[in-house]
Amino acid sequence: MAFKNEYLAKVYEKVCARNPGESEFLQAVKEVLESFEPVVEKDKSYETNGIIDRIVEPERFIQFRVSWVDDNGNVQVNRGFRCQFNSAIGPYKGGLRLHPSVCASVIKFLGFEQIFKNSLTGLPMGGGKGGSDFDPKGKSDGEVMRFCQSFMTELSKHIGADTDVPAGDIGTGAREIGYMFGQYKRLRNEFTGVLTGKGLSYGGSLARTEATGYGLCYFTDEMMKCMKNESFNGKTVVISGSGNVAIYATQKATQLGGKVVALSDSNGYVYDKNGINLDVVKQIKEVERGRIKEYCDRVEGAEYHEGCKGIWTIPCDIALPCATQNELDGEAADTLIKNGVIAVAEGANMPSTPEAVEKFLDAGVMFGPAKAANAGGVATSGLEMSQNSERLSWTFEEVDAKLKNIMVNIFHNSYNASKEYGNEGNLVMGANIAGFLKVADAMKWQGVAY
Repeated sequence: MAFKNEYLAKVYEKVCARNPGESEFLQAVKEVLESFEPVVEKDKSYETNGIIDRIVEPERFIQFRVSWVDDNGNVQVNRGFRCQFNSAIGPYKGGLRLHPSVCASVIKFLGFEQIFKNSLTGLPMGGGKGGSDFDPKGKSDGEVMRFCQSFMTELSKHIGADTDVPAGDIGTGAREIGYMFGQYKRLRNEFTGVLTGKGLSYGGSLARTEATGYGLCYFTDEMMKCMKNESFNGKTVVISGSGNVAIYATQKATQLGGKVVALSDSNGYVYDKNGINLDVVKQIKEVERGRIKEYCDRVEGAEYHEGCKGIWTIPCDIALPCATQNELDGEAADTLIKNGVIAVAEGANMPSTPEAVEKFLDAGVMFGPAKAANAGGVATSGLEMSQNSERLSWTFEEVDAKLKNIMVNIFHNSYNASKEYGNEGNLVMGANIAGFLKVADAMKWQGVAY
């Protein structure tokens, strides 16, 4: 799709020139700017105030060397990143991804998306993201600790409870957050809520582990109820991934009456026509850190298939991609539509290609974009920040109720924006616009810094 609005076309052209080869970032920017066409046509102040020019450029992008020593005494070197993208409505907030695929483009794409996702939660959080090309898989606890301590030694210079509050992400779980928090406390001699996703014994929040998966299902359930008078009850569900998001999406989808029949990892997927036994998955993935194919050794009748892309050939009513970006392409979308899918909602960040999204929308499939549907994790991180500020701990039920309310509101704000700007039911456009308006208003009030 070519931009009809001349201002947006110029902004995107400039972004492409400044960020050559950064495909993930450029994809995210294009998708968002396309949604803004009716907004900038309606209100020229976004152009005169240079809002779009500014919102696509990070306020700060930090890249640094991370040197650490492995168990054999050899020095290893990784790259660390922190993108502090936009602080108009609050301190930068976003996870730290530890994965070999991490690079400037990935971090900028994630940080850009985080601006609008955080805005949608209604909480005072700006957008940021960070991480490293370090891979924790196959590393000992000692190696992970030494990496995390070296990583935080540099990162600590740039973050703080009222400046930038990182969290977990792919590869960064409770173990990694613990090591990073310990190093930050050691360096700064202060105990603050500088990281979220912490252990319960030192400031973490109940329901944080479950939040992204639970929130995804709360959003999807509200979307189906309001748009098509449907629900999870009696529906067949396919979920890609088998990490934290996928596990707790499986749990909540099952509680809501759905039957989850498939999960995957980077090697392949398992299909269990009787419904996934989540206790077995948790033992393999959370305790043993194993591969999903081991599920078939423990559950009779389950099938394992090499190649994770094949998971979308399984007929289902609801598809929840929860693995990684661009995992669901146009071909997979065609297959899902042909097999009768009624709803797709993104648990991972940008897991559907632009072609796939277009096919779902054209076919009338209810589609929940990541920045809206998977905002439960950062929403509960925001609730953890509130508890840390108050020096209080809320019950699981209190946090879960607040999370559900936030996700329901995100759906309605996105849906209402899609209706107001002439494309009712297009939640991609609605979520982008609803998230943008709050940030843009704050940017206008705060002026331009010369």
